[in-house]
Amino acid sequence: MKKILIIEDNIHVRENTAEILELANYMVTTAENGRIGIDKAKKEKPDLILCDIMMPELNGYDVLDVLSKQHDTGSIPFVFLTAKTEKSDIRKGMNLGADDYLTKPFNEPELLEAIQCRLNKNAFLKKEFSKNIEGFNEFIDDASEYLNLESLTKNYNLMLYKKKESIFMQGNAAHNLYFVQNGTIKTFRTTESGKNFVTGLYGKGDFIGQLSLLNTNGTYVEAATVLEDTEIYEIPKEDFIKLLYSNKTVSNKFISMISNNLIEAQDKLMNMAFTPVRQRAAKALLALSDKGILIDKETPGIHIAREDFAGIIGTATETAIRMLSEFKEEGLISIGNGRSIIIENKDRLIQLSNFTG
Repeated sequence: MKKILIIEDNIHVRENTAEILELANYMVTTAENGRIGIDKAKKEKPDLILCDIMMPELNGYDVLDVLSKQHDTGSIPFVFLTAKTEKSDIRKGMNLGADDYLTKPFNEPELLEAIQCRLNKNAFLKKEFSKNIEGFNEFIDDASEYLNLESLTKNYNLMLYKKKESIFMQGNAAHNLYFVQNGTIKTFRTTESGKNFVTGLYGKGDFIGQLSLLNTNGTYVEAATVLEDTEIYEIPKEDFIKLLYSNKTVSNKFISMISNNLIEAQDKLMNMAFTPVRQRAAKALLALSDKGILIDKETPGIHIAREDFAGIIGTATETAIRMLSEFKEEGLISIGNGRSIIIENKDRLIQLSNFTG
C-alpha cells in the first residue's frame, strides 16, 4: 500500500483530502504545518508528498527546499496544493523541483489522477532494466504503459557479425542505434594521416552509435568493427528519436541506459593529451581487465591485437609493443598463448596508472 503525506494547515482541506485517499486504498499521514511535515517526511519516508504553499512555520517552498537536499527524501515525488494561480508561483515551485501542482479547490478525479501519474513515473524512473534485449523491450513496454508513449518497434533484428567485419564506416549515413548482445566491438576514427584512433571498446550490454544519431550531418562520426564474433540488435533511428524527445521522463531514463561510459571516454581523451604513454598503457590494461573485454575463459589473458592496443593508448604500434615488453621485463605482465596479455602484478599497474610525478 502506497503511503501519502499531506502537509496542509487548513484542517478541512487536510481531512477531506485524507479521506479521499484512504477510500482509494492509500495509507495517509498528515501534518498541519511545514515544520511538522518535514519531520514526518524524514520519519515516515512516504511514497508521495502533497504540500500546501502558504502555511505557518514554513511555507511549501521551504519544505521542498529542505527535503530535496536530503538523501533519503530528495527523490520523493512532491505535488503542491495551492489556491494561487499566478504563473510566477507555479513556475517558482516547478523550478525548485516540484513534480506537479493542484489548484484548490480540486475534485476527487483530479487528485487521484495526479497522484497515480506521479507514482507511476517515479516507479518507472527507479526501475532497473537488465542489460540485454529483453531488458530493453521491458523498458519500452513500461514506457508505453506508464507514460502513454506511442508504441515502438519490437522484435528488433538480431545481426550476426564475424571477427574483423565492419558494422558501419565513418561518414556512412546513420540509420541505427546498435545494442551489443554478445561479443566485442571497436570504434575508431581515422585521422587525416590515415592512422586509426580507437575511441572505444564495447561489450555485452553496451550501445553504440548514439552520438552519431545526434550528429546534424546525419552520418556516423566514427567507424565500428568486430574484434570477436558478435551478436547485435539494430534499433531504428525513428525509435531512438521517439525515446529521446517524446517525453522528458522517458528521455532521462533512456539517456541513462544508452550513455554507457561516455564520461569515461571523455576522461580517456584527456589522458591521451596529458599523461605519458607508460601511464596510458597501464590504465588501458586495467580498464580492459576490469571490464572483461577480450578475456577468453579458456585461454587466460587479454586477447587484443597490438595495433588495437596502440590505438587505445594513442601511440604507434611499435611504441605500444615496446611498452608491453617493458612491463613484461618488470614482471607486471606475461604473454600467454596467442599473444594474450596476462596481468601478473595488478597493484603495481594501479600505482603506475595513478602516478602524477
